[in-house]
Amino acid sequence: MRDLPAAAALFDQMADAVYLLDPQSSHVVWANRAAWEVLGLTAEQVLDHSVLSLQMDVIGMPQWTEIAEVIRRQPPYVFIGRHRHREGHEVPVEVVTTCFMLDGREYFLSVARDVTLRLSLEREVRERQHQLSFALNEAIDGLWDWDMASGELYFSPQLKRMLGYGPDEMAPVLSTWSGNVHPDDAAQVMRVLTDHLEGRRSRYEAEYRLRNRNGHYLWVSDRGRVCERDVSGAPTRVVGMVQDITDQKMLQFKLEELAANDTLTGLSNRRHGEAFLDSQLALCARVGMPLGLCLVDIDHFKVVNDLHGHLLGDRVLRAVAQAMAGELRRSDLAYRWGGDEFVVVCPDTGLPELRQVAEKVRAALLAIDGAALGLSTISASIGVAVYPDHGEDVPTLMASADAALYLAKAAGRDRIEVARPMDSA
Repeated sequence: MRDLPAAAALFDQMADAVYLLDPQSSHVVWANRAAWEVLGLTAEQVLDHSVLSLQMDVIGMPQWTEIAEVIRRQPPYVFIGRHRHREGHEVPVEVVTTCFMLDGREYFLSVARDVTLRLSLEREVRERQHQLSFALNEAIDGLWDWDMASGELYFSPQLKRMLGYGPDEMAPVLSTWSGNVHPDDAAQVMRVLTDHLEGRRSRYEAEYRLRNRNGHYLWVSDRGRVCERDVSGAPTRVVGMVQDITDQKMLQFKLEELAANDTLTGLSNRRHGEAFLDSQLALCARVGMPLGLCLVDIDHFKVVNDLHGHLLGDRVLRAVAQAMAGELRRSDLAYRWGGDEFVVVCPDTGLPELRQVAEKVRAALLAIDGAALGLSTISASIGVAVYPDHGEDVPTLMASADAALYLAKAAGRDRIEVARPMDSA
């Protein structure tokens, strides 16, 4: 590069760090003295780095590629982030980047200012804002401030950073936020916000999915409150805070899945299955629809456990559950009742259709590759019962299906038997 030694001598007198970057790879081509000293590096070591290795808030080439495009379109590009020090701690920086051509080659010039002191002063100012702290009562990941009169919606740098944006990005309008709310959550979130604005809720409070820059959705907890009104009492300003609760939500979903599923087979467990049966029977009774019930028992399962051990027995149970689940309709639910017995609940299903479901399940079990499990075949006896013909409540319906299952076993197993009508039982 022309006159680089002279330019380097001048840049070395600057208090701010200066980096010359290759836009394609994000690698550091050149840096001034402040750039390596503030990170505890040497001049040679800093040239081994890139934006991806130094900047803690830029993760992966796809995000860098998007940022590079914005730098080209909207110079100067300002980004609040954190540089990684050699000793492991972070250095908060404000980075201003411009794009230029030199000798036919494109470069990015980034000036990074250590804003540790400034952030400390800003933190002191924020701590004095007792009114906002009292109103929202929590330390959260991001702040928003909606001026309803002008339509401007302020997003704090922390909120932008949480979503992967620089401080000069995210247009300050409501649609920037509402357009990134997950479509499945949008109607409920807007309803809660409207209820608060119209006085039906004391505060706005919602949990929903919000899209970040990479297109992924974060789970957030969003809380806010009207803080200013006009002379007629209509809201004119709303402020709130957003917290990233993705980790908590993922843990919650995992616990819910464990609570609802049988850990061995992956089907619904008995507690969840019985709750489903109760709710569906109540629904069918209310709207006058039938409900089918199949009680499935694996033939000679005790012999499998006794001769081959419980590990093989567990493999058989998993194979049966997988085969059974593959034959059910989306509206049906199979759950493990206990041991080697399973229940299939079929809402809005009369006896002819229920027999078809039971026959598909029976055939699917016979089609399991028993040889792969060290067995000849796997079969099941199935008792079926239908509401209201064989019972008008869950205990009676289950008892009818159980009696039919007993008949199937007594008649030689690997067969389907239908419960007797209540008036002939």
